[in-house]
Amino acid sequence: MVASTVLYVIVVHTYELDTVGGMTLFVKICGLRTERDVDTAVEAGADAIGFVFSDSPRRIDPATAARLAARIPESVLTVGVFRREPLDYVRSVAVESGIGAVQLHGPEDRGYYDELAGGGWTLIRAAAFGDSVPRCGELGEDMLLIDAPVPGSGVAWDWTVKPQVGPGEKWLLAGGLTPDNVRDAVDATRPWGVDVSSGVERSRGVKDPALITAFVEAARAGS
Repeated sequence: MVASTVLYVIVVHTYELDTVGGMTLFVKICGLRTERDVDTAVEAGADAIGFVFSDSPRRIDPATAARLAARIPESVLTVGVFRREPLDYVRSVAVESGIGAVQLHGPEDRGYYDELAGGGWTLIRAAAFGDSVPRCGELGEDMLLIDAPVPGSGVAWDWTVKPQVGPGEKWLLAGGLTPDNVRDAVDATRPWGVDVSSGVERSRGVKDPALITAFVEAARAGS
């Protein structure tokens, strides 16, 4: 099966859920901006909620993120998403917003990750899928997000072609997923979890509560 959307992969080491053996699929809803969005995601059963702090129609400020994060149970991971931002900015926003994880999209090196490692945040590194697959932990990160070969391009991704991750590595599929296709994607790739943003929006940057709920239900329909 070939999808008409771009997919991403996050390799995860810090959680114990798995899709194998009927355990619950991990679901992350990203790019949330309002109390209604957050409450809907939590009530639907999302395991992680993402806030965008870089240039995007989904961007929010740290104070808003802190207010929203205060509504989220400790059992749900809060993730700050950054793209090519200075280290001091990432650190200050992470502290002010109270997020539990930092997701980095850019050319950051080992020293950058080492500087963040002492902050107590779960660290997620984003890398493009290509001829070689980076290994999780190479830069000191806790999770690895493997983006499409042309990140954000919308180029079709063949769900039968996936990164050959190491034994025991756990990963999330994301990018271009919707309530209508997420189950096919899960069945084709058998991920540990899934991540969605635009696929649960009524317009660019505006989430639809009904789509959020439908996505979580569809993702776990066969779990």
